Amino acid sequence: MKAISYSRYGGPEVLAFGEVRDPKVGPDSVLVKVRAAAVNPVDWKAREGYLDGLFEAAFPVVPGWDVSGVVVRPGVAVAEFDVGDEVIGYVREDFLSRGTFAEYVAAPVRTLARKPRNLSFEEAAGLPLVGLTAYQVLLKVLQVKRGETVLVHAAAGGVGSVAVQLAAHLGARVIGTASEANHDFVRGLGGDPVAYGEGLGERVRGLAPEGVDAVFDTVGGDTLKVSANLLAPEGRLVSITDVDVVTYGGRYYFVRPDAEDLRRLSELAEQGVVSVHVSETFPLDRAADAHRLNEQGRTRGKIVVTVDWEPEDT
Repeated sequence: MKAISYSRYGGPEVLAFGEVRDPKVGPDSVLVKVRAAAVNPVDWKAREGYLDGLFEAAFPVVPGWDVSGVVVRPGVAVAEFDVGDEVIGYVREDFLSRGTFAEYVAAPVRTLARKPRNLSFEEAAGLPLVGLTAYQVLLKVLQVKRGETVLVHAAAGGVGSVAVQLAAHLGARVIGTASEANHDFVRGLGGDPVAYGEGLGERVRGLAPEGVDAVFDTVGGDTLKVSANLLAPEGRLVSITDVDVVTYGGRYYFVRPDAEDLRRLSELAEQGVVSVHVSETFPLDRAADAHRLNEQGRTRGKIVVTVDWEPEDT
């Protein structure tokens, strides 16, 4: 099959488009014909070697964890999906090798759910990683409750934009940091936007004089100190980017594949609670350009790679 792969760590230039070995389909996996795969910061961080301490790399590595596509072959032990089912997945395994930037991916059923019927394949591909991150942090870690005030950093980004929508759905008041160009976008998601930069703490205090009940950090660095100082008594702080959050009394969180959580997200998307904004798409052979754009860190919503598709022969 055709895929994007890299045989060593490095910049976008190590990504090559060409033929790779077809994936083997284990008993508890299904073969998915890929329609689209979203780009996430973790993809280029893995490519650069920053995750080498966490994941064994079996080169050549096909990058990508997010996918939307169609089941073409269930594994022998699979009862959850049939041929022709449209699915989404956060296809993360415990090693780097067989990712989603390819014509096909062998996806464990624990990483999959049915695709939201009201989303395009491009939109649906952008939901799994960011949606699961937002869902798990807000509901399972921060345990956000109705009437609370939640501060979401980078509220116009992939994770942030879904977090704003979910927190608002939970009945929370949401304050979201974003560039001024994205303030109307954040308002449309259900948040009160505030600008980044010097004076951020004062601007948030102006909206929440008593402090915020929860902070969802997607930025790290100096933002953590500012965030910790904005917490109300008993306030909670979680970061998905910076392990130093623990020095401020917070918690670091790394999203996990969870089929039930992903199924619930798909339902929320079909109910109109969660939407995915796709800022730009690239064909599979231009995945390196998609990585470059994502590395700039200024994307509204998601960047998605699309795969040429024709129905399977029957």
